[in-house]
Amino acid sequence: MEVGRRKFVAAIATLSLGSAIYGTKGFALSLPSKKRIGIVGLDSSHAIAFTKELNANVSNESYKGYQVVAAYPMGSPSIPLNAERIPKFTEEIKKYGVEIVGTIEALLKKVDVVLLETNDGNLHLQQAEIILKAKKPLFIDKPIANSYQDALKIFELSDKYKTPVFSTSSLRYISGIEQIEQNTVLGADVYSPAYTEPSHKDLYWYGIHGVEMLFTLLGPNCVSVQTQHTNDFDSYIGEWEGGRIGTLRGIRKGADGFGGVVFTQDKVLQLGAFQGYNPLLKQIISFFETGKVPVKREETLAICKFIDAAHQSKLDGGAKVILNK
Repeated sequence: MEVGRRKFVAAIATLSLGSAIYGTKGFALSLPSKKRIGIVGLDSSHAIAFTKELNANVSNESYKGYQVVAAYPMGSPSIPLNAERIPKFTEEIKKYGVEIVGTIEALLKKVDVVLLETNDGNLHLQQAEIILKAKKPLFIDKPIANSYQDALKIFELSDKYKTPVFSTSSLRYISGIEQIEQNTVLGADVYSPAYTEPSHKDLYWYGIHGVEMLFTLLGPNCVSVQTQHTNDFDSYIGEWEGGRIGTLRGIRKGADGFGGVVFTQDKVLQLGAFQGYNPLLKQIISFFETGKVPVKREETLAICKFIDAAHQSKLDGGAKVILNK
């Protein structure tokens, strides 16, 4: 198993299970209205990690009493990794009081808000439309989609049905990044595992974590990108407004992890390590409580433009691709 994925699994394993014992029907089903979370897609390790953290920490003020009460497993079993995960995670999530249902529509009758955890971005537009039409506030785990066009349609559906939605990677909240003022950043060099999946443009699958870090630091106004690709590594060079440079090293061989160097007028700063999912979950729960999105759609769409352009640069042999406004 790849080192980066092992680190994520290790982070999951360290999440506290608490002392609560969950019955087969699950105590969470008696939660008051507005606190019931549903999960769509049990092919992502995040589905289990988020459920463990929320359902074992009911007294944590950051989580406001929200708990996962129901899940729809699919999911994209056509992806080999998912075919292994879906039945395994379906059985595992039952241990935390979560009811398994057969359709998204059945799920929506039992919950107030939704975590879309299907890791196949190609399915997100279709699934998000059902959820948003039912007016259930929605968090879409990375990637929001597998193209800028699908991501834009998701936000258009959010407007149409007047239901809030946002998407991000947990690496937007990597240790140290929250102390850096975006308007002071002159450039950044970050690194991330960048395993790929044939059904997705490269960076939508795993390297999106690194892209999120770059955009958190440099903002949405990227003007061009170039991709240098080999079998084991990728290097992405982005230019932002004002001549600022941001680079991402995507790793598929040898030791990996998440981190980077940030350049400001006065200091050169090192990013810290991945600290688990608690910072992201706090943002998600605040979003469910208030309806206020912590990541603006303009930035999410800019990330999609970057990834699409990086893919085109790879196809063009590393040529610079300009991101259209």
